[in-house]
Amino acid sequence: MTALRLAAAFAPVALLLTATPVRAATCEEAFVKKGNAITGLRFTAAVTVADLPPAVAIGQMRGIAAGKGYDIMADEAEFGSMLIEQPMTGGARAFPIQITATQTGGIGTVVMEAKLRAGQSTKTELAMAEMCGMLNAIKGGKAGAAAAKKGATATTVAAAPVKISALGLSQQVSKDTERNAAGVLTRYKGKQFTVDGTVAYVTKDGNAFRIGYKVPNPWEQAIRLPNQAPFKTDIVCYMAPGQAAYSLQLKPDKAIKLTGTVEDFDEYKHVLWLKDCRPAQ
Repeated sequence: MTALRLAAAFAPVALLLTATPVRAATCEEAFVKKGNAITGLRFTAAVTVADLPPAVAIGQMRGIAAGKGYDIMADEAEFGSMLIEQPMTGGARAFPIQITATQTGGIGTVVMEAKLRAGQSTKTELAMAEMCGMLNAIKGGKAGAAAAKKGATATTVAAAPVKISALGLSQQVSKDTERNAAGVLTRYKGKQFTVDGTVAYVTKDGNAFRIGYKVPNPWEQAIRLPNQAPFKTDIVCYMAPGQAAYSLQLKPDKAIKLTGTVEDFDEYKHVLWLKDCRPAQ
């Protein structure tokens, strides 16, 4: 991926195990690349491990993925299914990674398929190293069960704030909303952003100061992105305690750069709220 580590989503096991070899193929040998950067790349990898129930495999994968900074979008360990995402950066959108675990005759199979968005790319060897590195860490038996128990409650390691413009963040959230609004808050909540832009308004909301960023509607923009959502998402910051003096000196059209944590989202009003905002250093 462009400036990305890599992610993975899974394909049917039959795609990888079309025959029953005498020796099971390694993850690297079974690795498959499809598509292209224009339409969207797909990378698929799989491993087989003895004595590996689906729930145990997914529990381990949660711990592995969280430790590497992937976002956990959905975790249905009892059904052998998980969806993770390579997090967005200031210059690249997040992309999904589905993980599927099955077991037949005591042998567990875990499949990952990374679905990059159109325009994203990465070298095949980097994708293979990332995906197989994760899959090859999965264990079976008692060691696997112990690792799954520990990984089942793992949370994603906090990353440094993503630096992005208010317009860029608005466009990304709007596009995510257009695709599937149900995943927006899961994807963004708890993440820190350093957002630069200009003030639309400053108001007092209870005990906190609320600052809105000026974000133009799509039809007001001088340059529009291809396939851009037909609406904007407003970006609003609730200032942290102790920021009254700073907030009271702001006025419309003043340049600002604030760091805050995403707290809430309204898919109908198209608003993303950040809390505990402070001027970026």
